[in-house]
Formats: sequence, C-alpha cells, structure tokens
Amino acid sequence: MRLILCFLSLFVVLAADAGAAEPTMLPGLVRAPLAVHVALPGGGKAALEGLVIRPDRPGRFPVVVMVHGTPRGTGAEFAAAIARTSPASFNTAAVAFAQRGYAAVAILRRGFGKSDGPYAEGGAGPCNNRDYLRVARISAEDVTGAAAALRQEPWADPDRVVLLGLSTGGFAVTAAGAANPPGVLGVIAFAGGRGSAAPDQVCDAERLVQAAGAFGRSARAPALWIYAENDHFFGPALARRMFDAYVAGGAPARLEMLPPFRADGHTLLAAGHATLWWPAVEPFLASLLLPTKVVVDLPPLPDLPAPPFVRGATCRAGFADYVTARTEAKAFAVNPDGACGWAYTARTADEAKQTALRNCNRNGAGCALYAVGHALDH
Repeated sequence: MRLILCFLSLFVVLAADAGAAEPTMLPGLVRAPLAVHVALPGGGKAALEGLVIRPDRPGRFPVVVMVHGTPRGTGAEFAAAIARTSPASFNTAAVAFAQRGYAAVAILRRGFGKSDGPYAEGGAGPCNNRDYLRVARISAEDVTGAAAALRQEPWADPDRVVLLGLSTGGFAVTAAGAANPPGVLGVIAFAGGRGSAAPDQVCDAERLVQAAGAFGRSARAPALWIYAENDHFFGPALARRMFDAYVAGGAPARLEMLPPFRADGHTLLAAGHATLWWPAVEPFLASLLLPTKVVVDLPPLPDLPAPPFVRGATCRAGFADYVTARTEAKAFAVNPDGACGWAYTARTADEAKQTALRNCNRNGAGCALYAVGHALDH
C-alpha cells in the first residue's frame, strides 16, 4: 500500500489539473436515470430501469431505445451477473447518438439490474432443442412496451423511434420490429442472436436461423444488422445464415460485416469507440431521414497518466478504455504488484469505486483507487 501512495504522490499536481477541468464531460447534454413503466400483454405492468442521454435544450428528439445482451452462465453465477447489469453499459454509444440530436435511452429488461422481475426469458429448453421464438418474443414485450412508454415523454418525437440492441438485445429488437410497433422507423441489431453457450458454440443454431426467418416474414421497418468478423458469440457464417433467412421472408434489411475488433468482436458496440461503427450506422439513419450530424460538441477528455506499475496488456488496455469513457461514474484501482480493476459502466461514482476495488482484489490483494472520474484519486 505504501508503494501505491508513493507512486500516486508523483501525480498530485496532474490530478489537481484534471480536477480543475469541466465539472461535467457532457456539457450540452442531459444524462439522467429514468423509470420506464411498461404495459405487458395480459394486463401486466413492469417498471424497467433506464438511463437517458439527450440534448439539454427544449424540443422533441428522435428516440433510440437501446437494449442490452445477456451474460453466459447458469445458476447463482448467472443470477449475480444479470443483477449487476447496468444501463450505463451503453454510455459511449448513447453519447454518440445524443451528440447528433437523439434521445438515447438504455433500458434493462425484466429481471436485469434494478428492473422489476422476475427474469422472464428462461425456459428456452435444452441446448439441442431451443425455443428461440418464445423467449425472443418475451424479450420483445419489454422493448415494445418501453418504446410505447417513451413515445409519451415530453422530449420524445413519437413518430421517430429506432430500436437498437446488442446480442440477445439485438435479437429482442428484431423480434419487436417484427410486430411493427407504432412510431418505429428502423431497427439496428448489433451482433444479434441467442444461445451462445461458449466461444464459437451456439445451441441449436438451426432453430435460431428459423426464428430469424419467422421474424422476417412480418417485419416491414428497415433493419441494419452489424457483426464483427471475429465475433465469437455469433460468427460470420451463422450471422449470414440468420440474415438470409430474415430477408427471405420479405423484410427490408442490410448486413454489415465490420473488421475484427480486439479478441472478440462481440464487444464492439460496448467497448469500441463510436468511430468504428458509426460509418455503418450513418447511411442507414440518413435513409430514414434521421439526423446524422453532430449538433453538440464536447470538450476533449483529460489526458490522465497511466499507472506506471500495472502489469500486462489487459491492464494497459483497460486504462485506455477507462480514460476515454465519458462519464464521472468510473474508477480504476491498482495494487503494489501491478494488478488492476476498473469500472466505467456504473450508475454512480460510489458504485464505480466499489466495483473497481472488487475487480482488482480478485487479481491481487492490497488494491487502492488510482483514479476516480476524470482525475487521479488523492
């Protein structure tokens, strides 16, 4: 611990300089938690946890409903993972949309994070006999319910809604789009699919392809499907099979296969800079007569010095991602032996501190905070 304090003392002046920067890294934007109250089939209701990032000015903005994925795992491990899900996981993508004049709203489906439960998407069946249609339609209930609720917000343009989802969220927005909900102009599915049991292993892939085909038979809103070439949840061959089945039913759609991203392209939307995927999204939005130009410029981020004693490429890459995360609810922790842990998808700074320390202590004892928000920790 003394070693950490000695190193940190070297950066006190730099930390003070960073702390003197803008009090927020999102001037001109509103970033606020939001409870999304949805109506469900059969008269049920649920409150879904949400987070909105939008321009800080009067008016009605096109809405992007952003829908998360599902962690691998079973039992207690899975339950803990879905409880930790945060709507801030879409922060980078949401900021990119908000800068261009959108109200970007990340929602958590039932059973995830602080949304009402229970988890509603279980019971798909054994790995060799999956009912993907049923579980995708259940997840779509949350998406269509959220879209209907958000259309009532005073800052929402009710006739310009885009559904955007990642992984199981991508399949959820595909299923929701098949119902052609009011106000929805288009659907963007990043790495969409279900049933990834392990890297490059998908349960009952043929049934997944069939489900995509079923959704394509009724969907009429244009869709954009985006995958990375090195996606190890749903690889390029399976992605093309699903897409071909989808458009065979008559659905208007385009498939974009982007270059490899890090070790697993499935993380592109969540971990990649918007410049990597925006060129694929921009013409799609333009075709829907939706905004594509930046209308809210943001200040440069502070250039924090990396911890000089962390070990390995993972910690160095993690700190680079940490620095570019445009949120105050983030923290980075280290220990004297060079282990690290970080959090930049937390709801609050306190939550980020706890998560960063917990992640660091899994890799080594004696962890302390190195940075919080956009400044080094004193």
